[in-house]
Amino acid sequence: MSGPRHKDYGGAKLGMWLFLFTELLLFGGLFLLYGAYIARYPREFGAAGREMHLGFGTLNTVILITSSLLAAMSVTAIQRDERRRAIRLLWGTILCAAVFLSNKYLEWSAEIGNGIYPNSPRLAAGPPGESVFYSLYYLTVGLHGLHVLIGGTFLAIAAVRVQRGTINAGNYVLLENGALYWHLVDLIWIFIFPLYYLIL
Repeated sequence: MSGPRHKDYGGAKLGMWLFLFTELLLFGGLFLLYGAYIARYPREFGAAGREMHLGFGTLNTVILITSSLLAAMSVTAIQRDERRRAIRLLWGTILCAAVFLSNKYLEWSAEIGNGIYPNSPRLAAGPPGESVFYSLYYLTVGLHGLHVLIGGTFLAIAAVRVQRGTINAGNYVLLENGALYWHLVDLIWIFIFPLYYLIL
């Protein structure tokens, strides 16, 4: 009986790693595109980057790093059969995801209110490099936000299953995979933050 369960566990982890690899290819392509365009429009990218809300970006970085720590701790807690602690840590991670998305909504609202969005009259009247910067910004950060939403939903499902006892110390692959996905979300943001918020 233990043999098949171990095989399924290994297969589930391998499947998740392969999926994460495809996600890295997706965002890696966007980062390569960014690299190609910043080489073409260095001054325009620098000027656009200085208009970004560094406070929002920094806060969201701290939030995601904290959430990644909570997700890792939830896996350790379930391995030790500390179910209540695992649930609290998971809901802490989900709360961080909600705060991250709320901050991003406020940030985007401010930017759109200032006429900074793809094909806006303000960007159309400016140099083409700035328009390219913001198009890449909205595409990359919007796609990342979608991943935050998916990851938060995944972890919420895991929290419910921990509560029901279907995820436990002997069967926690779903939670572990959810935490792996969340670490990827965090890692991608670690690249996004300096590219868009710290550019000079």
